[in-house]
Amino acid sequence: MTDTSVGQEPSRGGSQRRVLWVSVAGIVALAAMLAFVFGGRFGVDPRRVDSPLVGRPVPDLTLEYLEQDGTLRLSELRGQILVLNIWASWCFPCRLEHPALTTAATVYGPRGVHFVGILYQDRRDPAIRFLDEFGRGDNYSYVVDDDSRATVELGVFGVPETFFVDRDGIIRGRVQGEIEPTVLIDVIEDLLAGREPAL
Repeated sequence: MTDTSVGQEPSRGGSQRRVLWVSVAGIVALAAMLAFVFGGRFGVDPRRVDSPLVGRPVPDLTLEYLEQDGTLRLSELRGQILVLNIWASWCFPCRLEHPALTTAATVYGPRGVHFVGILYQDRRDPAIRFLDEFGRGDNYSYVVDDDSRATVELGVFGVPETFFVDRDGIIRGRVQGEIEPTVLIDVIEDLLAGREPAL
């Protein structure tokens, strides 16, 4: 009678090692793939959105004022730094960020920064009530986008969104969602100093 157990043991051990190596190689490959896909976004605020419009001229939009007759054409503001904020009265994050925007508009207006609030998918009466409740900034123009042309040309995902435009009319940054006051100030200061914003 022949004992074959001695001959089978190395085979089982070799098979287990192969399975272990395949598992390790799979984990390493998965980790490398995840690092490649997400590596550039770790540590980056997901609200700071990459956009094909960044580095390009802002669309020359003409929009009706919310609370007065007439229209505002963005090209007429060339030479100033623009902060374009897309907002709506029904938007809760818009309420949270509004004090920072109005304060910054008042502080930075004398330094050549103009804010434009573009009303998004909303009616005028609730929007005016919003401003009555939460305030209006100096050097801040409130306009409406009734036909959604502005939001389409800017590629807006939703509200709020904020675009930063330099003195030459070039879009230099975009933030999706509620903007943090520190981000707002940092970007404005960068643009005033002629630096590329770290967005």
